[in-house]
Amino acid sequence: MSNEIFYKSASELEKLLDSGEITSVDLTKAVIERTKSIDGKLNAFISFDERKTLEEALASDERRKGGRKLSPLDGIPIGIKDVISENGQPLTCGSKILKGYVSPYDATVIERLRSAGSVLWGRTNMDEFAMGSSNENSFYGNVCNPWDITRVPGGSSGGSAAAVAAGEAILALGSDTGGSVRQPAAFCGVIGLKPSYGAVSRYGLVAFASSLDQIGQFGRSIEDVATLFQIVAGHDVKDSSSYPFEKKNYVNELKNYKAVKTIGIPKEFLGTGLDPEIRQAIESAINFYENSGHRVREVQLSMTEYALAAYYVIATAEASANLARFDGIRYGYRAENVKNAIDIYSKTRGEGFGMEVKRRIILGTFALSSENFDSYYLRAQKVRTLIRNDFMAAFDNVDALIAPVTPTTAFKIGDKTSDPLQMYLSDIYTLPVNLAGLCGVSVPCGFSKIGLPMGIQIIGKAFHEHEILALGYEFEQSHDFKDAHPKI
Repeated sequence: MSNEIFYKSASELEKLLDSGEITSVDLTKAVIERTKSIDGKLNAFISFDERKTLEEALASDERRKGGRKLSPLDGIPIGIKDVISENGQPLTCGSKILKGYVSPYDATVIERLRSAGSVLWGRTNMDEFAMGSSNENSFYGNVCNPWDITRVPGGSSGGSAAAVAAGEAILALGSDTGGSVRQPAAFCGVIGLKPSYGAVSRYGLVAFASSLDQIGQFGRSIEDVATLFQIVAGHDVKDSSSYPFEKKNYVNELKNYKAVKTIGIPKEFLGTGLDPEIRQAIESAINFYENSGHRVREVQLSMTEYALAAYYVIATAEASANLARFDGIRYGYRAENVKNAIDIYSKTRGEGFGMEVKRRIILGTFALSSENFDSYYLRAQKVRTLIRNDFMAAFDNVDALIAPVTPTTAFKIGDKTSDPLQMYLSDIYTLPVNLAGLCGVSVPCGFSKIGLPMGIQIIGKAFHEHEILALGYEFEQSHDFKDAHPKI
């Protein structure tokens, strides 16, 4: 176990800050130096502003001196995925089309972190417009997995996951449309929470697929993730999809939630295509919960075999509509040597968007066309309802579900770039959760024979984050996976 300050949990650092053993400036400088020393190998950050970040750390220290600590995360450096607006900072979404664009306002989650006194540290790398499962689609270069730099960190929030795993950030925000927090968390050996749809405001999150996107949280411990979620979650009138649910004290719930639970195991998630080592790790986790006194039973989610197809119709259709705003007229990149408005649109988008983004826009536009709308988009939405109904029926009999996060461990960079379908299958166990609007968390559950992290996925009912986090905490406290760090 490393004693480096940048590998300590936020809860440990809070105590050190409270006692005066360290300052936020000390901590932030350590994180900055860590990033500058290793990010040339990982490429987890697109940009960072040292001066601004150190000013925020100094302000935190001044508050503490005056006895005005704002939250448990006051003075803690947090990485921000470059798809979330932060006033005065670059907002590229990993795309050429937004190169040089600076956000004019704060997202709601950024406002809440500022109110909590957090130090906003850097803009983390990502698949372009959050479209990808490997972080190989960024205009700013692929991110490398800190456990093996020849492998992907997962996507689309690969920069956030890699940064937390490597000590380049204590915590980080990402976004999850079909697995983009949980999948990189599993590949990088950290915690990744995908909240229920409507639990965290999307105001200031650049939209990929509006009915699926949700801002998620990364950390090296369940307690840290629960603390971060506590701060950013909650109703927001600026987001019409935000839901006024009853927030819990999520950190207290971790330690006090001792009820015996009934845990469902979806047999469809343990079929062919699952790596034997991951299967063994999942079965070991199931045995742990059974031996801990929880009830375990098999459940059926028969419609999940249609989830991948439904997801890629709905998500691409919504992307086609959302990305129409990037036209070279209002902001961002504009092509040169154009003759008229149509020329501006076509050349700007052709030059500004990467191959995967263009592929998904074309797919989505096809699905939304008048002759195909009923056959594709409308049918996919009906399938989505059936998938949600499957989950609801399962939750009539169980409190939570346990499943794999990914079918394999992190694959080699370049292995799947020529085969989009194989790449899309990387999210086969995560995207049904987004279609149903549920919450899910990826928790480290071991390492493969060659030392690559693996994760279990705990899935809960909508707005029952306290239950899945408590189950994850129970597992985490009985294992030492969170204490392992990559050697970079």
